[in-house]
Amino acid sequence: MKLFNTLTQSLEEFVPIENTVRIYVCGVTPYDTTHLGHAFTYVSFDTLMRYLEHIGYGINYVQNVTDIDDDILRKAPQMGLTWDELGRREIERFLNDMDSLNVRRPTVYARATEEIPYIIELIEKLLNVGHAYVNEGCVFYSVTQDAEFGSLARAIGLKDYNAMLTIANDRGNYPEDKRKKDPLDFVLWQAQAPGEPAWESPWGPGRPGWHIECSSMSMHFLGQQIDIHGGGADLAFPHHTCEIAQSEHATGLTPFSRVWMHTGMVYQEGEKMSKSLGNLTLVRNLLKEYSSDAIRIVLQSHHYRYPWECFPEDLKIAAETADLFKQVRTLIGDTLQGEDQMLRNRFKASMNNDLNTPEALLLLRHAAKEALTTSNLSLGSEVLRLTAVLGLSA
Repeated sequence: MKLFNTLTQSLEEFVPIENTVRIYVCGVTPYDTTHLGHAFTYVSFDTLMRYLEHIGYGINYVQNVTDIDDDILRKAPQMGLTWDELGRREIERFLNDMDSLNVRRPTVYARATEEIPYIIELIEKLLNVGHAYVNEGCVFYSVTQDAEFGSLARAIGLKDYNAMLTIANDRGNYPEDKRKKDPLDFVLWQAQAPGEPAWESPWGPGRPGWHIECSSMSMHFLGQQIDIHGGGADLAFPHHTCEIAQSEHATGLTPFSRVWMHTGMVYQEGEKMSKSLGNLTLVRNLLKEYSSDAIRIVLQSHHYRYPWECFPEDLKIAAETADLFKQVRTLIGDTLQGEDQMLRNRFKASMNNDLNTPEALLLLRHAAKEALTTSNLSLGSEVLRLTAVLGLSA
């Protein structure tokens, strides 16, 4: 199997550390509802897990939830909720949406607020090796002490310091802070602000920075080096760039992750679908009109790596495809009969080529039509076996 590695910008033969693949995917910040962009990322990685299992690998899959964050602290009082009440509510809604899309839950669903001791330990390692500093109760990562900082950022086209700083400022990830030695330094531990929740630390009460929690949780549950790290393309910089820096300097081991996989952004009416813009297609609203299979199919009809525009007619076509697979189920009944090695090999070739689900779905759609036309029970049975690999329930 070959996967595209964002860090090297090339297709690479996937060779895991062990037969059980270690995968970490960045999860949600639970302050709002699940939209189609979220679903695209988590269905894509769910499909990857299912396929890796299909070809014989074990899976150890960790996904985090950032349940303490500026957005949560800002929005909770607006809704008359405490920060943790809002987090719990939105986590439950997110999990219900993913369950409805037949997205299997990860091996570990880790929450930042439950990882504080491990996060503190990791920050202390970075201080000990001279890659971090303390100022007024905050701890910052020092980019000037890291000659390799920005390797992933450079891979995606941010060629120098100024390019990285421009993007960081545009995204609001690096607010001006006079406590920093360099504008690109990022916070590992945030000193408590008035009225905010806090945890005790060697540097005073506060809470973890966004980047450090993912490195800590990945190492805690998967070890110091992993096989695949994933998330949306908008996380490559600064989030994943910072993860690489802090992880590799804390452990002295490279690479932190063998493969970096990023899903493309989903657009609506020409703009990236996002909570801040409010141009959202919500999963729960789609489920009122379309089956989970139809929604998964529309997502898998787009290659995980590329951006795409959400059009209503795409969902209608996906619903027709889902109905086609249901017709095959009616033809076959409850007991699968025979095999079709040619279809299986073609499906495997598509999926082994950087998880090419659009091509795989097209193969299965054509095979389903042929099976129905010819009443070919072996072909129809193979279609159903492979749609199951894609997480479809037909």
